[in-house]
Amino acid sequence: MPNTVVALGPAKFVRLPSEGIIAAAVALALPRRPRIVLAALFGVVLGALTLVNALDMGFKQYLGRSFNAILDWSLLGDAESYLEDTLGRTATLAVSVGAVVLVLLLFVLLALATVRLSNLLARHPGRATRGTLIAGVVWITCSSFGVQLAGGVPLAADSTATTLEIKARQVKDTLHDEAEFQKVAKVDAFGNTPPDQLLTSLRGKDVVFTFIESYGRSAVEDPIEAPGVDSTLAVRTQALAKAGFHAKSGWLTSATYGGSSWLGHSTTMSGLWVSNQQRYRTVMASDHLSITKAFQKTGDFDTVGVMPGIQKGWPEQSYYGLDKVYNAFQLGYKGPKFSWSTMPDQYALQQFQDRVHSKKPADGKSRMSFLILTSSHQPWAPIPKMVPWDQLGDGSIFDAIQKAGNKASDVIADTTKSRQEYGKSIQYSVTALTEWLERYGNDNTVLVFLGDHQPIARVSGNQASRDVPISIVAKDPKVLDAIDSWNWTDGLRPAHNAPVWKMSAFRDKFLTAYGSTPHPKTN
Repeated sequence: MPNTVVALGPAKFVRLPSEGIIAAAVALALPRRPRIVLAALFGVVLGALTLVNALDMGFKQYLGRSFNAILDWSLLGDAESYLEDTLGRTATLAVSVGAVVLVLLLFVLLALATVRLSNLLARHPGRATRGTLIAGVVWITCSSFGVQLAGGVPLAADSTATTLEIKARQVKDTLHDEAEFQKVAKVDAFGNTPPDQLLTSLRGKDVVFTFIESYGRSAVEDPIEAPGVDSTLAVRTQALAKAGFHAKSGWLTSATYGGSSWLGHSTTMSGLWVSNQQRYRTVMASDHLSITKAFQKTGDFDTVGVMPGIQKGWPEQSYYGLDKVYNAFQLGYKGPKFSWSTMPDQYALQQFQDRVHSKKPADGKSRMSFLILTSSHQPWAPIPKMVPWDQLGDGSIFDAIQKAGNKASDVIADTTKSRQEYGKSIQYSVTALTEWLERYGNDNTVLVFLGDHQPIARVSGNQASRDVPISIVAKDPKVLDAIDSWNWTDGLRPAHNAPVWKMSAFRDKFLTAYGSTPHPKTN
């Protein structure tokens, strides 16, 4: 069994497995009891490997990487929560129970099957021995001469042993990475920078960092998704220019793909490559300076987070240096959920305006805000629509829009429709954010917005990059002049050949561009 969806095909299941031939030879040489025990154990191992292959398929489709047997079990709970928000509790319960039953059946039936097969070999030792020898000779011959089936699939297979080797190496590398990354996280180019030498050229500014869910390169370059998104970016660039705002845009290569948005957030803000849950925990427990914490450290900024996707305790607030955080339950929303998204981006932005942006900080401070927008989260059905800003109220206006929208189950099952609706969701989020800026921004407003990761492979494609767009928008020309050496594209749409940086490079470039002096911390 292959571990990718694209590799599934009949040719994969008619190969000669070396492990099966070796197991048959061992079974023929053993007495009855040890043979049965070994056969049952072999079946259980096959069941475990089949489960891992299935998990690899899912993780590669949704997160662009294989399943990590040490780190990824906790993500299954997030997957269950996503299904519940998308399909409802009853359907999720049925899927969860069905998955558990299937896994149990997989282990039991494969163990019974291998025991039965070993008994069959034992009852016919002569023919079984000859068959095993012939199979072994054929396997060695085919392997030596590189005999292949249709599609270039080798007839002689050793994929089970290879999988075991890869997974064992992955476990070893994961454990090693934990120790090495802890050392890396202790080194910080700005770790000892005094407060009065941080972000000196942004003092007095109203700085807003915003992540748009799943806003990836595919949104502006895919032939199905890009036309609508590119048109929206062009229209919004012109509208902002009329309001006195100008933008520069580039590309960042995200540390995650398809999901696990928090890895993208923390990579951007920390300047560390936070590519898995273990690294994330390490960073969140460290004092490695985040961009947002740098604003707090200056003493000249109030720092506020607006997190409509947060529905439980969020201890990360301390790492990000946020004085105040508004979660999903603190924004007064009375309208319907849009699948996983707790509220439309337009509503969240208006609440940010009413509760935060419209109020002057105490003690004459400036403000730094950190917003996570959620309307472009999969499954992209139903999608909110823009309504008059002065009619948002408590969000009840979205009831009719939500009921008239697509059903998540219909969009999930259709790849083309998923791509189309994904593009529409990005158009909505970009429009909501830039209309907020056009409507409420002032001479001191600086907006930095970017994607956290590409959408899943079914939407972005199996060979998609991990690049996401990033834009900085401001009225004050000095803000954009400070990054002129970056060679970013004018406007909200980065050019295809605009510079591409690793997402982890952004922190140091941003801090340096806006007046921060490095004072390294090495331990």
